Amino acid sequence: MERHIEKFLRYLEIERNASAHTILNYKLDLNVFGAFLKDVPVEDVGYLLVRKFLAHLKEQNLSARSIGRKLSSVRSFFKFLVRDGYLKTNPTDAISSPKLEKSLPKFLTEEDVTRLIEAPAVDTLKGLRDRAILETLYSTGMRISELVSLKEDNIDFIGGTLKVYGKGKKERMLPVGDRALRAIRTYLKEQNVKSETVFLNKNKKSLGARGIRKMLDGYIHQISLSNHISPHTLRHSFATHLLNRGADLRSVQELLGHANLSTTQIYTHLTTEKLKSVYEKAHPRA
Repeated sequence: MERHIEKFLRYLEIERNASAHTILNYKLDLNVFGAFLKDVPVEDVGYLLVRKFLAHLKEQNLSARSIGRKLSSVRSFFKFLVRDGYLKTNPTDAISSPKLEKSLPKFLTEEDVTRLIEAPAVDTLKGLRDRAILETLYSTGMRISELVSLKEDNIDFIGGTLKVYGKGKKERMLPVGDRALRAIRTYLKEQNVKSETVFLNKNKKSLGARGIRKMLDGYIHQISLSNHISPHTLRHSFATHLLNRGADLRSVQELLGHANLSTTQIYTHLTTEKLKSVYEKAHPRA
């Protein structure tokens, strides 16, 4: 089992160009599956054994989302083994993924976004950095993983764009607002340290996702916002505010780097109240 998993992970890295984060998740999921199988050879795994694995996960009180992800990893693993000619059939083909409850992403009002962005005190290097991070996240809608790997060479201060590498290491260009660019430029001037990435921690090393989460928690507490806000909330707010102000869904899809339009469509549910407001003001018999 371990030999097949390692081969599959190499395939993900080399042929699928998967990120390190994605490969790690596959490895963790498949290790759980391998531990469940114990000494059962891969070629002896059938439909019923996979069903028993899912039942085992449910007994561990895992959420439907977690079970679905592990099933997806196992399904991809067996699909690879069939493609590689090691197996003739995929034992997961007839197994349906667990149904997930669709939860709408949380977002901030435009007023709350402004309060959050303006929370850092800009008379310190840390405050300048934090303002630049918040401005950039909201201005571009980029993922946290894209922000922490952002390099100065990938920012076009004159053209008002920056280059990021999203899921699957796919490159895309994003427009970035003047306020975010000014904040980044001011921070870099004060930082005055040559480094591989733009945003650094107090030790002059690349700031990680955990550091951004901790930073955000501090400002959320400072301005008394809901504790259920994550760095991803600014991405959700970015998309929602664009749609509220008339942006088309296809453009928002491109900006967010979504492979499928269906992923972006969830944001249309968040704009219902805005549409109702427009309707009530504009329709003569509303």
